[in-house]
Amino acid sequence: MTPELLAWAEVIFVMEKGHRNKLFKKFRAHVKNQKIVVLGITDDYEYMDPRLVRLFEKLVPPHLGMAGSI
Repeated sequence: MTPELLAWAEVIFVMEKGHRNKLFKKFRAHVKNQKIVVLGITDDYEYMDPRLVRLFEKLVPPHLGMAGSI
């Protein structure tokens, strides 16, 4: 995560509340008008775990106004 990425983003997705808290702690000055969505996914998956990808495909689109998968 970088201040530049945060400035660019309209919506920021985090897996759990702890991630949101860390984001605010480290980048509070850079998180202004962005919507932050906590997906409620525990952070115990390996990178690109197919189960995690399926959860993202299910949980993210409704927050983007999309009916299908991402």
